[in-house]
Amino acid sequence: MFTVLTRQPCEPAGLKALYRTPTIIAVVVLLVSIVVLVSITVIQIHRQEVLPPGLKYGIVLDAGSSRTTVYVYQWPAEKENNTGVVSQTFKCSVKGSGISSYGNNPQDVPKAFEDCMQKVKGQVPSRLHRSTPIHLGATAGMRLLRLQNETAANEVLESIQSYFKSQPFDFRGAQIISGQEEGVYGWITANYLMGNFLEKNLWHMWVHPHGVETIGALDLGGASTQISFVAGEKVDLNTSDIMQVSLYGYVYTLYTHSFQCYGRNEAEKKFLAMLLQNSPTKTHLTNPCYPRDYSTSFTMGHVFDSLCTADQRPESYNPDDLIAVDGTGDASLCNAKVASVFDFKACRDQETCSFDGVYQPKIKGPFVAFAGFYYTASALNLSGSFSLDTFNSSTWNFCSQNWSELPLLLPKFDEVYARSYCFSANYIYHLLVNGYKFTEETWPQIQFKKEVGNSSIAWSLGYMLSLTNQIPAESPLIRLPIEPPIFVGILAFFTAAALLCLAFLAYLCSASRKKRRSQHAFDHAVDSE
Repeated sequence: MFTVLTRQPCEPAGLKALYRTPTIIAVVVLLVSIVVLVSITVIQIHRQEVLPPGLKYGIVLDAGSSRTTVYVYQWPAEKENNTGVVSQTFKCSVKGSGISSYGNNPQDVPKAFEDCMQKVKGQVPSRLHRSTPIHLGATAGMRLLRLQNETAANEVLESIQSYFKSQPFDFRGAQIISGQEEGVYGWITANYLMGNFLEKNLWHMWVHPHGVETIGALDLGGASTQISFVAGEKVDLNTSDIMQVSLYGYVYTLYTHSFQCYGRNEAEKKFLAMLLQNSPTKTHLTNPCYPRDYSTSFTMGHVFDSLCTADQRPESYNPDDLIAVDGTGDASLCNAKVASVFDFKACRDQETCSFDGVYQPKIKGPFVAFAGFYYTASALNLSGSFSLDTFNSSTWNFCSQNWSELPLLLPKFDEVYARSYCFSANYIYHLLVNGYKFTEETWPQIQFKKEVGNSSIAWSLGYMLSLTNQIPAESPLIRLPIEPPIFVGILAFFTAAALLCLAFLAYLCSASRKKRRSQHAFDHAVDSE
């Protein structure tokens, strides 16, 4: 009797189908998980957007001799080459005269600031008030007051400090800046606004402009005037008027000098004092620089209550005595007498000397003339660049006008300024030509400007640019395409799915191998029998 042994299939069709379906599903899920993981990782790394951490603000009060101006500046919190990219966003002129006029009543200074400061609070976001620095810099008017009455100058500053400590901003102090600082900061402002330090390239990145030269700065205030420019190679490095300035990774060798008592207002007092010294009577004088048919009167104190004219006081001096002044509108005589305000002989015809024996290297390159220079040129209906002949002819025509004709010539008529524009124009001529040594060839290189864009040319912006070096830069913010919690969640889910699929496939592979080994052993046993 024979026993017939038949080989049973170890993996029937149903069992194969049962194994094949989860394998396909596991492989598909694994591939999808890998694709998703790679995709979101690449997107998260390469599509991230770097954002600056917002804006910072700074406030500077330019406390000049004749007025105080409040400037609000802003810059990105992430700085460029350790110096902030600063722009002016707001400007407010404080009503009244300069803070140096409050020497006898320092407690009244804060009242003058109140209107502008209320406006400033609306210009800076309230959440940033506490972190916004505010600085007050006083210039030549306060420098003179300090020399004349140091106690009064200190009381004015203390009154200002007391007021600003009650304000919501980060008050960094009220200080009297030196004439040299005023000149340097004015030069920085002019070149910054002209784009000589930074410019945006095609990719909107800030870069140092290639081959661009700096521009010299001419500033005319009420009590002082400044000249600043990059000096040539042959300069006297031992003088205090030569200094090095570092900005945006570059070092500049700068000549800067401030002439105290040569601001427009103080120079005119010196001029009036000189006229009075040469007048046959000490109660009446004629002024060739005032328009014809113009008459006014001053107290002796108006002319002589200044350190700039102290050595010209008459022996019998009473500050309340009145001086009657009549204008003659003599353009030629005005020009000749204004020259006497300067001491050109002290230079002894030296080329490297301006006036009063002050060292000055030869002027170099283009210049920008702002503040009083601009306002005087504007009164002559001039601005920008023009020839020296044009300036002289415009000065002559203006000085020849009758007083009654000036309101028709000036777009904004103010008696105090209108009567003095002829003096100012002749004063500027002698300062620039006989003092600084500008010629017919170099004069057109001067640009008479008030502002660039929406930013005023004044020392205060340069001051702010310098101060931003002291403010730590914040780290930039990174905006990711997928929020971190969501990204981590997706990453964890698909990583777990991929690992489960790999484990399941490994299990199926292991089970399949065991099946094959079992089947192989069974087949071998059958064949042996």
